[in-house]
Amino acid sequence: MSKKKRTTVLVITFLILAVLVIGIATCGVGEKHETIKEAMKDAVLHEENKINFFGLAVNPSLVSAYIVTAILLVFALIIRVFFVPRFKIVPGKFQLLIEQWVGIFDGLAKTNSPHRNGALGAYIFTAGSYIFVGTLYELFGMQAVTTKGHSISLPAPLADINGAIAMGVLSYTFILIGGIAANKLKGVGLTLKEFSLPISMSFRLFGALLSGMLVTELVYYYIILSFVLPVVVGVLFTVLHALIQAYVLTMLTSVFYGEVTEVHEKKPKDKNKKNKKDNKTINNENIEVAL
Repeated sequence: MSKKKRTTVLVITFLILAVLVIGIATCGVGEKHETIKEAMKDAVLHEENKINFFGLAVNPSLVSAYIVTAILLVFALIIRVFFVPRFKIVPGKFQLLIEQWVGIFDGLAKTNSPHRNGALGAYIFTAGSYIFVGTLYELFGMQAVTTKGHSISLPAPLADINGAIAMGVLSYTFILIGGIAANKLKGVGLTLKEFSLPISMSFRLFGALLSGMLVTELVYYYIILSFVLPVVVGVLFTVLHALIQAYVLTMLTSVFYGEVTEVHEKKPKDKNKKNKKDNKTINNENIEVAL
């Protein structure tokens, strides 16, 4: 890029930023319908800001969950119909990205569960993708109107304790099914031994995502902080949480699944020990005959 073009781009960028700053400063922010204390309390309990969903007042996170699920399903359908038939032996950039994406979870499944990893790879791929995309979804700031007529940004699906518990229980159920398939009743015992696992997975997800949402809510509430800092906060508490939490849950699931599905074969009887026992019996009989 020549010096003249570079200067032009910088000038245009500066003018756009100046216009945005002037617009924000002159327009200000609308009157807030709740205090920061009420906003952060409702972010945890979801008692006030409900959304009308086909006649039902539901938590905003439920709407987010349906939207994220629809996005993933449509994206998967598009890839399957339009891209997979065109995959080549020498992959292009998009094919390489998809293969790396799938390969991460497939390798995780094979490493932690070498005996039964077909279904495990598919599950942790789905769960990890949902956590990652669902957490990043918060960055888009999609707006919705509450039942009281206020505008709010839709949060991440797993920022609601109900969504986090559902994910934790689903992962634990998958581990239990794997244990039953591999070791029958023994697999049930191995899984039930880790009875605190669904609680720890659920609250780990909920706590991590909720903390990021609360910090972001605090930053956006005060206009003095809402110019540059939200970019840093968004990257720090959203992108990093998306990566870390997707990895943590899939890792825990694959590790415990590998433990409960490991087949413990019975040790063969020691033939030498049996021969010694037989020889001892014969010697005792010979002694009795001699006497």
